[in-house]
Amino acid sequence: MFDLRAYLPILLIFVVATGFALTNVLLSQLVGQRKRTRTKLMPYECGKDPVGSARERFSVKFYLIAMIFILFDIEVIFLIPWAVVFKTLAAVSPEMRMLVYVEMMLFVVLLLAGYVYVLKKGLFNWSERARVEAEVEARVLEDEAARHSNDPVRRRAA
Repeated sequence: MFDLRAYLPILLIFVVATGFALTNVLLSQLVGQRKRTRTKLMPYECGKDPVGSARERFSVKFYLIAMIFILFDIEVIFLIPWAVVFKTLAAVSPEMRMLVYVEMMLFVVLLLAGYVYVLKKGLFNWSERARVEAEVEARVLEDEAARHSNDPVRRRAA
C-alpha cells in the first residue's frame, strides 16, 4: 500500500532549503549596504570585462574550465549510484566487494590524474599574469580570423 508519509522527509528538505534561501535574500536586502558604484552596476560576463565588441573571441581557458566542470560533474553522477548499490553488491561475496571497491577507486584515481594534469598546466591559475596571457591569446586568434575572413569590415578592424 502506498504511504505518503514516507515522502515527508523529502518535503521537509524542500521546505528547509526554500526557507533558508528566502531568509538569506531577505536578510541581505534588510542589512546589506546600498552603495551604488559604477563597478557594482556594470554587468558581469564570465570573468571578462564587458568592454568592446561582443564579437571578440574568448580564450580557450574558458572552454577548458567548462569541460573540466562537466568531467567532475560526471564523476559525481557515477559516485552517487555506486555508493547506493555498493552495500548490495558487497553482500554477494568478499571478492565482489573488493572488485567493486577497486573499480571505483581506479575511476577516482584516473580522475585525480586528470585533475593533477590540469593543475600542472596552470588552468586554474587566474592571476593577473594568466589573464594577460589569455587576452593576448584571444587577440592573436581574432587577428588570424580577421586575416582569413572574407568580410571587409572585419579586415578593416584588424
